[in-house]
Amino acid sequence: MATSAQQFGSDNYAGICPEALAAMTRANDGSCVSYGDDEWTALAADAFRTLFESDCEVFFVFNGTAANSLALAALCQSFHSVICASAAHVETDECGAPEFFSNGSKLLVAPPGSSKLTPDMIRTLATGRADIHFPKPRVVTITQPTETGQVYSLDEIEAIAAVCRELGLKLHMDGARFAHACATLGCSPAEMTWKAGVDVLCFGGTKNGMAVGEAVIFFDRALAADFDYRCKQAGQLASKMRFLSAPWIGLLESGAWLSNARHGNACATRLAGAIAGISGVELLFPVQANAVFIHAPEPLLDDLRRRGWRFYTFIGGGARFMFAWDADPERVEELAADIADAARLMSTAAA
Repeated sequence: MATSAQQFGSDNYAGICPEALAAMTRANDGSCVSYGDDEWTALAADAFRTLFESDCEVFFVFNGTAANSLALAALCQSFHSVICASAAHVETDECGAPEFFSNGSKLLVAPPGSSKLTPDMIRTLATGRADIHFPKPRVVTITQPTETGQVYSLDEIEAIAAVCRELGLKLHMDGARFAHACATLGCSPAEMTWKAGVDVLCFGGTKNGMAVGEAVIFFDRALAADFDYRCKQAGQLASKMRFLSAPWIGLLESGAWLSNARHGNACATRLAGAIAGISGVELLFPVQANAVFIHAPEPLLDDLRRRGWRFYTFIGGGARFMFAWDADPERVEELAADIADAARLMSTAAA
């Protein structure tokens, strides 16, 4: 069946990258023990331990909602609270799943205005009340990169981890696009996580070239107690687990996890550079990963839609474009040219 022209409305639009698909195909050869007691799952977990230079506990689930929600639930009792940014995915796009799977842990949300948490925000939320009538702060969650495509520096993560340790809080990282942050900072996965003070990471595979699947990584094994039961109860224990775990082997051992992210980031930078200086068009946020948010008049955005471009405007009111592992640079240039032409026509009509 013929496919339509490539779109950049979401990095979920992309197919499976060759390295992940090849590994899944190899895992499809013959029968295999079920429910994760197979060689592919063991090899994938070991690949993560090598990548992170850590004897971490690794679990494979279907999607990011489950990964984040179950990880937070493992760190909380129902009377606890989770501190997050106002734009955090767990707050804006998980349909209450973190509260549901934790049996009621409350999200304490920082004031709007920044997609990043700061130590001062955390301290304010964690120490505002200490009476028994208020949910007890237990966890801080940060999104890396943020929903607006910004990346926490290692210094920022370390500062957040320091205030977490001071206040007795655990630190969770929502890494749906974790690889893109590694590519931006040029640091190792270990440096961005446990070496910086992160306790639990949700490493995104879906947006990094896999068909489906995320990894939940506990750097403190004690925190992973009974997490396998949580996965089972939540419908996240795959009977044919090798098809969730094997693609990770393809990504990690080939290095595609990082090269895929670098390509997506480069395409975002390419678009941002190509539209710089266009009258009436400006970037809503700094381009630091694989996302570009464009603020432009509504008639210009309507013109782009008429030209067939798909995009979302649910964050900040601007058009969001996301670039995956398979983004075609020539198609990126087509988008930039259409943005420039739409701006020119709008300017001409107003003259």
